[in-house]
Amino acid sequence: MHSIHSGDDGTDRSEPLFDADGSPVISLEAVGLRDTLVDRLASLDPIPGALEQLLWHFGHKQVAEVTGRSKRVLKDESGRLFVDTRGSGANIAETAAFMNGDKQILIFSDAGGTGRSYHADLNAVNRRRRSHYLLEAGWRADNAIQGLGRSHRTNQASAPIFKPVTTNVRGERRFISTIARRLDSLGALTRGQRQTGGNGIFEAKDNLESNYAEHALYELFKQIFQGRFAEVSLGQFEQMTGLSLTSHEGGMKIDLPPLRQFLNRLLALRIDMQNIIFERFELLLSQQIEAAIAAGIYEMGVETLRAERFAVESQEAVYTHPATGSVTNYLKVKRTQKNNIRTADEMLEFATQYQGRLMINSKSGNAGVSIPTHSIFNADGGVAPRVLLVRPQKETRVTLEQLESSTWQQVSADEFIAAWLKEIDQLPKFTTDYLHLVTGILLPIWKILPQHSSRVFRLQTSGGQKILGRVVNAVDIQSVAEQLGMKNKLLSPAELVSLVLNEGYSQQLPGGVSLRRSYIAGEPRIELVDALSLAEQLIAVGCFTEIINWRKRIFVPTGVRAAAVLAAVIGILG
Repeated sequence: MHSIHSGDDGTDRSEPLFDADGSPVISLEAVGLRDTLVDRLASLDPIPGALEQLLWHFGHKQVAEVTGRSKRVLKDESGRLFVDTRGSGANIAETAAFMNGDKQILIFSDAGGTGRSYHADLNAVNRRRRSHYLLEAGWRADNAIQGLGRSHRTNQASAPIFKPVTTNVRGERRFISTIARRLDSLGALTRGQRQTGGNGIFEAKDNLESNYAEHALYELFKQIFQGRFAEVSLGQFEQMTGLSLTSHEGGMKIDLPPLRQFLNRLLALRIDMQNIIFERFELLLSQQIEAAIAAGIYEMGVETLRAERFAVESQEAVYTHPATGSVTNYLKVKRTQKNNIRTADEMLEFATQYQGRLMINSKSGNAGVSIPTHSIFNADGGVAPRVLLVRPQKETRVTLEQLESSTWQQVSADEFIAAWLKEIDQLPKFTTDYLHLVTGILLPIWKILPQHSSRVFRLQTSGGQKILGRVVNAVDIQSVAEQLGMKNKLLSPAELVSLVLNEGYSQQLPGGVSLRRSYIAGEPRIELVDALSLAEQLIAVGCFTEIINWRKRIFVPTGVRAAAVLAAVIGILG
């Protein structure tokens, strides 16, 4: 037993108690509690590992094991446990049993992940498609991919389905993240090579150590420091993790804890707290990636474009290097893509699979399916649930509050099918747009090109020409053209219509007239500003005027005639 004493400094300390003979005083109650606990622990069944659970559940007669174990505990048909001793040739026999179809399941570890093949070989009896589960991936990406390569090889009847497995302990994502990050650095310089290295099983959000994760971590620290993370206070976070966010002056630190240190500290937390913090961090990471993709600045390496047809519509040399004579070219490429339009039956199945709701916009009559998606955080740090609204040719994420206050309403399957069929019947089978590419020598003019996006594409035209170049977004091409001294008119009327209506693009036309998007009664329109002096000529080619707030304004129609009318307008303006 111990007694509590107060020291000179006012702090409490405990000291052991001794009797008159100098023997320690023992609490019989405490000894009884200890013995009861030991007895209970000794009575608990052993916790089986992953290998044992699989072998006991499916039976060792159905499971081939290729590992480094010389002994293992198995369960017979009566449920009795026994020790099985494996000889040196066990792995060879187990592999043969799986490839011959005698055993339906194969388990292999690092010891069985080199020099063997488990794929659906055309020369093997067992040609069934493999479902390859990656369990307890560890830290080494090269070992993980080495193992995945055992079931995905040449001369196979079908490619396997790879399924990385994690539990509901969010901290386990730390290990998957390490593999995803290292795959990006195994010499994979292009997006295509990355998919080859990782077999396409990892997404951007699986890499918890990317630049986007750094930004998400900063936002997480900011929410904790500002008290916008209700479940985790600043003091609680600093005490649990040992990471300090507060500077000596009382503000938020500039040199915040690094990402890897943060991830490692989280692994030491209790599971419930680990999950709470990881969930918010992952949501913030998803927001960062989603925003980058929406802005067209998400870096994915060299992307291979695919379409029904590519054709170079115009080409112009814009720079020649004085020392080498190397040329930089601007290419305008016309792209024709087949629209991927889902049938009504596919959407019904999609809604069933993802707990979706069948919706119709009561104002436009358009149909869509809303499914749950990841939430976002508002300015106060609260969670705003969202849905993904899937339309025939676009997907939009909106908050649940926005959806419920809109004109979208849940309807029956029959109403949805009728509206969906009506909408897709009016859609074109193909879509044509344009890509603006700068190819050839790029470093001398790199600073002229937009710095907020540096995406690189490769493609092959229908005539067989292979093109690799940096893409310039259509909204930036006009300013780039001026700096490079290009002579051609780069944006077609159809492009201008799309940019103005969909991206809020504005452009100065000849004669001091501006082209811009304006909202009238909530609907987007294409407006010509400072063009009233030419109103009669513009009306004659298809424009229309309207008096709004006692002021006359002129617009280009937004329907199928928009591109033709705008082309005529540009012709009038010169």
